[in-house]
Amino acid sequence: MEQGIRHYLIVTGGYWAFTITDGAIRMLVVLYFHMLGYSPFEVAMLFLFYEFFGIVTNLVGGWLGARIGLNLTMHIGMAMQVVALLALTVPEAWLSVAYVMAAQALSGIAKDLNKMSAKASVKTMVSDTGESQLFKWVAMLTGSKNALKGGGFFIGAALLEWIGFRGALVVLAGLLLVVLVITMLLLPTGVGKMKAKPKFSQVFSRIAAINWLSASRFFLFGSRDIWFVVGLPVFLYEVLQWSFTEVGSFMALWVIGYGLVQASAPKLLRQQAKGKSPGGKTARFWAFVLALFPVLIALALQQGWPPAWVLIIGLILFGVVFAINSAVHSYLILAYSDHDKVAMNVGFYYMANAGGRLAGTILSGWLYQSYGLQGCLWWSSGFVLIAALLSFGLPELNRQSRRLSDN
Repeated sequence: MEQGIRHYLIVTGGYWAFTITDGAIRMLVVLYFHMLGYSPFEVAMLFLFYEFFGIVTNLVGGWLGARIGLNLTMHIGMAMQVVALLALTVPEAWLSVAYVMAAQALSGIAKDLNKMSAKASVKTMVSDTGESQLFKWVAMLTGSKNALKGGGFFIGAALLEWIGFRGALVVLAGLLLVVLVITMLLLPTGVGKMKAKPKFSQVFSRIAAINWLSASRFFLFGSRDIWFVVGLPVFLYEVLQWSFTEVGSFMALWVIGYGLVQASAPKLLRQQAKGKSPGGKTARFWAFVLALFPVLIALALQQGWPPAWVLIIGLILFGVVFAINSAVHSYLILAYSDHDKVAMNVGFYYMANAGGRLAGTILSGWLYQSYGLQGCLWWSSGFVLIAALLSFGLPELNRQSRRLSDN
């Protein structure tokens, strides 16, 4: 058990380092290319391959992790991120849309290999601690990751202002390379590898609960990225006239707060559910609550209320409820999964997550350019409502979890 926790902490440390670079590179690309004169839709399209290849990576990555081990797929992801960061340090004349999209594709593959590996590893490393403890460990990993991604937003924006676009990328690549070497030396081999080599056809889940959860996850994360990826940072920079550092700081604080709430979700939900682990009913309730907030923010903006305060207060409340939704989903995918097939189930689930992010990213640029931030928010609420309706297919764990199997 102690060895499992030690390995969990090493994986978490590597995931943290990767997450900082992932948040930083996103903020660097959004702000730098908007500054170069790219329209909101063109900025969104720079992330098209990042999200698209995330779908492919999660589909293939879970199967690959089950064959070669989760620690190896995690390290491959780190190495690819170092290459992706350095690829953007070329002279400005080389930074065509196609070139940046290709570099972002590499970063998207790296991110989802790393995320799938880290989260699936939790099930294998702390599997003997019980369902309530599993929820706690998953929430801690996911919540701390999101808090550090927020830190990455701030670091990316601050480095852009202090040492420029290329200098920031070199610093981030160097730091991640050091972490890659350290985790390679400390982690064992073969974590998460299945005894029997799985066929590729097995990546598609036959567990109905996982399929319903994956569909709901698609719309949940699409609802966030519809306004978060392009609409919000461009609105803050262009309409409210905030500086790069102010934009990065606000988004960083939002994601950090979101991560802290996510890490605290087990305690919050245990009080609500009187000690029981969350199930389908919990996911439905919080999704319906979440759908209210984008509507309220959009209505307040339409009424001419001070936009800065509307966004600050509204998005804080949205972030708290979204964090609870995300924590419940992150727990349920592991709770619904068989121990031996967790890598493939998590990969399938995060394929849906990446699909939602892809849809949200494209819609964020198009909706903001066509209808402004209010249009993004109305669509966001619609996506959350669909996620809530899909959650009616999720079973309660107390009665069902031990009978779920991937036959």
